[in-house]
Amino acid sequence: MNWIEGLILGFIQGLTEYLPVSSSGHLQIGQILLNNGEPFPGGLQFDITVHVATVLSTLVILWKEIEWIFRGLLKFEWNDETRYTANIIVSMIPIGIVGLFFKDEVEALFEGTLIVGVCLCVTALLLTLTHFYHPKERATISISNAFIIGIAQACAILPGLSRSGSTIATGLLLGNSRKTLAQFSFLMVIPPILGQALLDVKHMIAPSAEYLATHTAEVSVGTPALVAGFIAAFLSGCLACKGMIALVKRCSLIGFAIYCAILGTGVIIYSLM
Repeated sequence: MNWIEGLILGFIQGLTEYLPVSSSGHLQIGQILLNNGEPFPGGLQFDITVHVATVLSTLVILWKEIEWIFRGLLKFEWNDETRYTANIIVSMIPIGIVGLFFKDEVEALFEGTLIVGVCLCVTALLLTLTHFYHPKERATISISNAFIIGIAQACAILPGLSRSGSTIATGLLLGNSRKTLAQFSFLMVIPPILGQALLDVKHMIAPSAEYLATHTAEVSVGTPALVAGFIAAFLSGCLACKGMIALVKRCSLIGFAIYCAILGTGVIIYSLM
């Protein structure tokens, strides 16, 4: 992977991590287009780099909200901030279970471009439902809703099923406020992404037999590609995070649904040819 390819893939990762169109699906499509239909060697190393970059972009854009949470936690009392934190922790339970115990098995079962196309169409369906179904809106996210949104995030481990699209659509269909939902969706992903990055580093340093059975040996990615990917993912992540929060508050997501449906159909056709 050269630095130009790293720049392109980093930009794709940062932009699509927050837009409801699936970052994992777009990264697979990007690699197919850039590398003659094959994943780049050293993909795990690159994935860790760009995912950390997108987490940093979230911290920058949502710094005021993160500061608000920590100020409330330091009061050591049950308040709005601790309730919000409890919701985030509850939302992490499903993805924590899947990530720790089933991630490699799921990835082994659902490989290839066909599943990407199918899951992109599922993402389109979820986003379309939010356009036509409008339940009575509630001001705050409940513990039970946080857990259901967390289940949606866990399902988004499938390539092509958008994490932000799944969590935001699920929250809207449950009647949660548009004003707080995108912010909650982006904050709840920070711990899982960092946790996954730590697990990936562990696999790189001391891979288990199970991991080696489902993954090829890692090849080091050049520093220029990693740096270019990191910068591109961070900058595009900042842009997408800020823009998506504004879009969810004010606009329908039907445009993203149409995009996912067209792209997913195209990927399905490509995979069957």
